[in-house]
This record gives sequence, C-alpha cells and structure tokens, in this order.
Amino acid sequence: MVSVPEERGPGAAPAAALDSLQAPLRAGVAALGLELDEAQHRQLLDFLALLHKWNRVYNLTAVRDPREMLTHHLLDSLAAVVPLQRHLRALPPEAGRAPRLLDVGAGGGLPGVVFAICCPGLQVDCVDTVAKKAAFIQQAAATLRLPRLRGLHARVESLADPYHVVSCRAFASLADFTAWSRAALAPQGVWLAMKGRKPEEEIAALPQDVQVFHVEPLAVPGLQAERCIVWLRPAAG
Repeated sequence: MVSVPEERGPGAAPAAALDSLQAPLRAGVAALGLELDEAQHRQLLDFLALLHKWNRVYNLTAVRDPREMLTHHLLDSLAAVVPLQRHLRALPPEAGRAPRLLDVGAGGGLPGVVFAICCPGLQVDCVDTVAKKAAFIQQAAATLRLPRLRGLHARVESLADPYHVVSCRAFASLADFTAWSRAALAPQGVWLAMKGRKPEEEIAALPQDVQVFHVEPLAVPGLQAERCIVWLRPAAG
C-alpha cells in the first residue's frame, strides 16, 4: 500500500511560491492559444503543488524547483493540448461514450493529468509499472476532482481495451512504444509521442507496419529547447 505524503517538512512548497506562478502560467497558456477557465487554471496550480508534495517522498521527477516544474513539466505538457484537441474534434462521435486516451509510462502524471484537466470530456488512463506512480495519479484524480482520470498499475502490454489515442512523453523509443502499446490502440487510433528534437533515427527504425503521418513542432513558453509531437498510426495493410 502506498501512503500519502504528509504536508509538513522542509521541502514543502510555500503557498506563496506556488501563487507566484499564477502569472507566468496564465502568460504561457495565452501564448499556447489555450482557452482555459478559472477552475482549470486552479487545477493546474493545485496539480503542481501535489506533484511537488509527493516528489519529496516518492521521487516522481528530478525537477524539484516549482518554477522549473512550471516550464519543464506543466508548460511542456500544455504545449501538446491544442494539437490533441484538434485531433479529438476530428473523431467521429460515439453515442454515449467519451473518447479515450492512454498515457504510457505516466510517471508524475505528465502529460496525462494535464490532458485530463484541459480536456474534461476525455477519459484519460495513465499506466505505469511502478505502484507509487499509479497511486499518485489516483490521488491527483481525487484531489483535483477529475472523475475521468485513472491511474493503472500494470504493464502496457497487458492492456487490450481500445483507446483512440495512446500517448507518451520521453518514455521509450518509437519502435518500443508502438510495439508495447499496439494491443491497446483502437481501430483508426493514433499514437502521440512527445519528443525533444525530431527523432530521425527512431523514425528510421520503425517497422513497416507503423507509419509516421506528421511530425509537429512545439514551442514551449519559457523553454529554449526543441520539442515535437510524432504522430503515428498503423500502416494500411
């Protein structure tokens, strides 16, 4: 059983420090062209506070300064939201069923929790082989009141429920990511792989039955580094 970290301790992020991130978060959201309401802005900051709190005990990320967490994690994940929303709008509606996204190797909930906050109509399942990381996702879902967010403690290879989008962020090579998660991909589903610079060698190493149909550059506010989404799908047979 994974216990919830207590609030006290020298590593706790002061409320004032997190509140000071409101303005740069809003500026970043605006720069990305995102339309978020007040509740979503608060959820993002509350998620950052939760990540900082749990990170003291469970080492979810090597980034420990809240300001760096904002740029390297929160804004980095937010940069993929508009492309994701565009893809979701193009999906044919399914009566009575929300579109489904599986985030693989979810770690500290990046980008899965961010997707769940920004796309409240989306069912987001975050899978990780490490129990404490899956437990963190469950805690985030409860704390942030995200009923369509779940943490799954499992190997992605064991999942066979169909997902419209299977995502990852700095998880594995494209070949391994697509091979391990293929059984979870719905018919007509796509993979969304968040990478740094365009991974030319990984793309060249993909099997013939996996097709890259778009490499989408991302600009992360406040971060001077290359980022992109590699969009993939099974090749037509």
